[in-house]
Amino acid sequence: MALRLGAVGLGGLGSIELELYDEMSDVTVVAGADVSEGAREAFADTYDAPTYESHERLLAEHDLDAVTIVTPHTLHYEQAMDCFEEGADVFLEKPMVTGIENAASLVAAAEERGRILQVGYQRHFDPLFRELKRVVTSDRIGRIHAANAYLGQDWIEIQRGSWRTDPGLSGGGQLYDSGSHLLDALLWTLDAEPRSVAAVTDDRGEAVDVNSALAATLHRDEGPVTASVGVVGDGTHGEPDEGMVLWGTEGHVRYEDGRLTVHEDGATYEGEVAGDRDFTTLTRRKLSDFVRAVEERTEPAVPGSFGLRVTAMTEAAYEAAETGRTVDVQARIEAARPDAGAATADD
Repeated sequence: MALRLGAVGLGGLGSIELELYDEMSDVTVVAGADVSEGAREAFADTYDAPTYESHERLLAEHDLDAVTIVTPHTLHYEQAMDCFEEGADVFLEKPMVTGIENAASLVAAAEERGRILQVGYQRHFDPLFRELKRVVTSDRIGRIHAANAYLGQDWIEIQRGSWRTDPGLSGGGQLYDSGSHLLDALLWTLDAEPRSVAAVTDDRGEAVDVNSALAATLHRDEGPVTASVGVVGDGTHGEPDEGMVLWGTEGHVRYEDGRLTVHEDGATYEGEVAGDRDFTTLTRRKLSDFVRAVEERTEPAVPGSFGLRVTAMTEAAYEAAETGRTVDVQARIEAARPDAGAATADD
């Protein structure tokens, strides 16, 4: 029997992803919810399915196997928790949620209820980033001890006036938006946990951060990694500009302009990046992986634990920028876990 899918958030990226779900023979798009009347009308015309203004009504009216959520960031937590309450698995677009407490609570709820929770970080399915991760794990460049990553976009010009620049809906600016992909890629390729973060941000007269600079300590099983992250939201005047360098004791690997180069033994090699990397292909892969996880009851490629790492690092950066202090990320995560109070009381 086909997987019964509900959709919360029917415009923009939500409508694009629904088209890809609709291509899957084992998925039936049952109903949708959105605050926009126009988005609801377009969905109803396309899928001949009922729509609702609220996700609560959607969940009350339909017995769903899974729900895909593509809404403003600060709404994710409540919407996902309500889906779990109704026994549905959840695909959440990035960032998973805002707030470390919300992230820890959502991950714990998924585990306790046996629900699938997948976060929409498509770089886990990107051949370039998979090759980058393979180079790291192969030990070709030795033990990784430092990393530099950057991302630049004409973000504020595009998003000014949208919900993404309203902190009540977005939770933050460019660092929480496209910057979230960069933090996820850094942590995933290194298989690292964020340990401490110092940061400065610049809102450039806007209501949210436009530029951010992070200095962080990450932890890998092989040892600590000194990392810097720069996110720029203004002035690129063209395509996004992005890169990362991972420094090892025997060389380093770099990606920029869609190319991967490995520097080792005094020579430079082109990384082997085989396969399509376009947006549609990567989006289809991450949605297909969610459907597979729901059907097979196995862990998705991007479980909630990755969302927790990125949310914690982002929130720690905002706290560091506000206070001027270095923030202990792991301490914040441990304090945010739902059982933290009970554990403290027992100690």
